[in-house]
Amino acid sequence: MRTFSLPLALTARLSPVAVLATLGWALSSGPLSSAPTAGAQSSPGKTETTTQSTSAPSTSAVSKTYATAPAPCKGLSEKTITSLVPGAKAAGREIPSTDTTVRRTCSWNALKGYDYRWLDITYDLADSADEAHQSYMDRVKEKSGGGPVPGLGNEAYSVVNLTTEDKQQTREGVVVARTDNALVIVTYNGSDFETKKAPGTDEINKGAIKAAKEAVASLANQSKGQ
Repeated sequence: MRTFSLPLALTARLSPVAVLATLGWALSSGPLSSAPTAGAQSSPGKTETTTQSTSAPSTSAVSKTYATAPAPCKGLSEKTITSLVPGAKAAGREIPSTDTTVRRTCSWNALKGYDYRWLDITYDLADSADEAHQSYMDRVKEKSGGGPVPGLGNEAYSVVNLTTEDKQQTREGVVVARTDNALVIVTYNGSDFETKKAPGTDEINKGAIKAAKEAVASLANQSKGQ
């Protein structure tokens, strides 16, 4: 089998963007953009969605269970990180935030062989459950085409998209979950640089939901210790 030199750089996305220089290909996504969006937009004709059974949004009274965003790099276990992002360091990398009391993000990414994976989780706090619910609804509208995830927080939504750039496919899953006044946003994507194909929809969707469930559970556990 012929060999290829590895890319010169995998630059963590602040937009976020991961650059694979020697392949002449850029992977971009938007979980940290200023607009309330949590995933890459799909190319025309290349969008795939995953829909699950509906669950009614919470209509609970105004409350503020979470006062401070927890440490995001502690939101996932080493076992989960190793499973979803083979070759990544379990410690992760926290992305700088203008206000770490209300918003914190951690990312993991690695290239193992020709398979690339990126995973990030964000904790985003609002002043009340009502405000968090409105933010959740805004994100769902911007990422239309997916569906609810039953049994995750007060309400949760997942969507999977396929994009193609320079014949290289990337499949990305985004999960947005609300628990009281906190939003948990997970972005998970992958590509194969040898075949130029992307991982299957089911693999990406299940991986994103798995990470979201663990991150939501960690939110509650970390808050108890504060």
